[in-house]
Amino acid sequence: MHATPLITTLVAALVAAFALGAVALKLRLPPLLGYLAAGIIIGPFTPGFVANGHLASELAELGVILLMFGVGLHFSISDLLAVKRIALPGAIAQIAVAIALGCGLSTVLGWPLAEGLLFGMALSVASTVVLLKSLEEHQRLETPAGKVAVGWLVTEDIATILALVLIPAIAGNAAANLGASLQAILLTLGKVAAFVAVMMLVGQKVIPWMLEKIVYTGSREMFRLGVLATALGVAYGATALFEVSFALGAFFAGTVLAGSPFSHRAAEEAMPLRDAFAVLFFVAAGMLFDPRVLVNDLPAVLATLAIIIVGKGLAAWWLMAALRQPRGDRWLIAASLAQIGEFSFILAGLGLQLELLSSRGHALIMAGAILSILLNPFVFKLALRRGGATATSPAL
Repeated sequence: MHATPLITTLVAALVAAFALGAVALKLRLPPLLGYLAAGIIIGPFTPGFVANGHLASELAELGVILLMFGVGLHFSISDLLAVKRIALPGAIAQIAVAIALGCGLSTVLGWPLAEGLLFGMALSVASTVVLLKSLEEHQRLETPAGKVAVGWLVTEDIATILALVLIPAIAGNAAANLGASLQAILLTLGKVAAFVAVMMLVGQKVIPWMLEKIVYTGSREMFRLGVLATALGVAYGATALFEVSFALGAFFAGTVLAGSPFSHRAAEEAMPLRDAFAVLFFVAAGMLFDPRVLVNDLPAVLATLAIIIVGKGLAAWWLMAALRQPRGDRWLIAASLAQIGEFSFILAGLGLQLELLSSRGHALIMAGAILSILLNPFVFKLALRRGGATATSPAL
């Protein structure tokens, strides 16, 4: 039999993810937990078959691109501005609290400041997948409080995207003096600004025009291919020409399409591929997780989980209270954001790649994510019970 590592890795990842995702659904848990468990099972830290980690990480990059493209397609400045009075200050303050708590734990664990900052940033960002699922299940997505939660998360996502842009520049000059580091940051921001300018001036006209021409051909297959080519092509071009991340390139490709008349159709066509490659992203993240950390480093795992659920939850509750929001809304927002997910995996993976994050730090982030996602349905139900049956708020 010919050696087929790519096919073997792809088949193993998808079959394991399907099987364990179905088990998670049966247990009324997010399928995301099943995908992560699939990665753990075919990863190097458990006995039996071990998938090709290098190929899995390459496939995961496609998952990141399509995930970020989907985020861009659903990004709405108008929705964010509608709740800016609560979501913007709340998200920024909560990110600061999470980073401070992460740095505090890292100091206790004897880590350097840079690792503590990255660790705290990874703990600050909630999962879009988990948040939307929880709000939809409890019919809170279209309520004012639900819209605040989504706007809050969008603000966290924007902050994380900025971090993804700046971290490589800072890491590359970690040993240099302050002047060199600032110069690298300004150069990176300049490249990002150039890329954004090109996307706004050229991409905003060319991409919708191209898709409009394809629509007139009546070929659904070509339209689907055009959407996929746009996501991957812009992401790759952003990296090759402007040296910015795949994630940022894909995000802006999505935002450009979001303003076109074909945004809803593009989202529908991209969704199956996005979901498939997102599964591979979560499987690849699971492959990097060593489950022995749950036994060997249990106090640190529990401390990490406490930051995510208790620290972030209380911070959100008090921030909502400071903004004079109703009691029910305070509990809803606190529960919605008391978990971490896909952006945390991306940050942790980048930190590991740039050697800013130790394997222990990565393992704690993964453990915190898995456990917080597992516990979030119960946290959400408890919060709704504490907040009362209604989760409504006055005009924002």
